[in-house]
Formats: sequence, structure tokens, C-alpha cells
Amino acid sequence: MSHQKNMQVMDFLLSRRSDSARTLVKPAPDGKSLEKILTAAARTPDHGKLIPWRFLVLKNQVLLKIATSIHEIGRAKQIDQEKLRKNVDIFSNAPLIVAVVSSPRSNEKIPLIEQQLSAGAVCLALLNASHADGWGANWLTGWMSHDKSFLETVFDLSEQEFVAGFIHIGTRTTQSVERPRPDLKKITSWL
Repeated sequence: MSHQKNMQVMDFLLSRRSDSARTLVKPAPDGKSLEKILTAAARTPDHGKLIPWRFLVLKNQVLLKIATSIHEIGRAKQIDQEKLRKNVDIFSNAPLIVAVVSSPRSNEKIPLIEQQLSAGAVCLALLNASHADGWGANWLTGWMSHDKSFLETVFDLSEQEFVAGFIHIGTRTTQSVERPRPDLKKITSWL
């Protein structure tokens, strides 16, 4: 097979920027658009074809209920009030969030870390697919993504599961600004 370049995709990847979740508004992708985005994200590398992740699509009243739970559980855990306020606001004002759940499978051949890394790769694929489809998007985590009592109470996750990312998707209200990128000379070794 010959080496074929896709400069359009390369240009997209070289210019990709996340949007601030606080600046995203409705409308968010409808069912058909979101299904296409999720389908693209599900094409992520997955050693052993275990599908060690799943999607929770959060919208409308569900986001408000989650925001209330964040407030209640966060207060009980004595989370810093300013941090807690930001967590609550980001959920109550979100147009749509897809929670990517790391859901590892029991498998002797595929280590847990590989399955968890696949869930992280799904988050990036979901972010890129959202941007490629013209939406603004941001990948966030926070204490809620790995707090076992929160995850069990709010999402009914198992002991082995956690949220690899809350992917916020909606309509951009501002143009995201370029930020400094890593200096390849400082992070690359040629062996």
C-alpha cells in the first residue's frame, strides 16, 4: 500500500484547540449528530477488542440533578467552597456532557493500565470528533471523576469504574485562543 497523506486531517490536528467549557451553550449536537461523534470516538485503539469504556450522555434535567449532587456530596466531603461552586456551575450550565466511563474487563492478557489508557484515548477521540463536526468541546475531570462514593451514588458505577473524562460539547460563543505548546526539543529523545 502506498503512503497517502491527508493534509486536511493533519492541518486540523495541528490547529486543534479546546474550548472553555464555560463558554459553550445550547444548541448541542442532536441525537443523529451525537451518534456520529460517538461512533467516531468508539473507533479508538482497543487491545483485545474488550471495549473497556462506555458513554453516559448527560443533558437537561440530569445535569441539574448532578449539579445538586456535586454540591451536596462536595459539602459533606468539605471540598473547598470556591472549587465546589465552579464544579456545580459547570454542570448546571453545560449544554451537553458525555461522561466516558473507564469500565475495565477481567482479562489475563490485557493489563488494566492498557484498558484505562484506551478510555483516555476515547476522550481525546470524542473531543476531536466533536471539533471536526463543528462543535466546541472540552475534556474535564475533577474530584467527581474518581471519587468512589460520588460515582456510585450519582452514576451507579462499579468499584473498578471511574470517569476518564467529562466531555462538554456545545456551541462556541468565543474563539478559543492559542496557548503555548510543548517545545519538542525538550520532550523528545531520538534513540
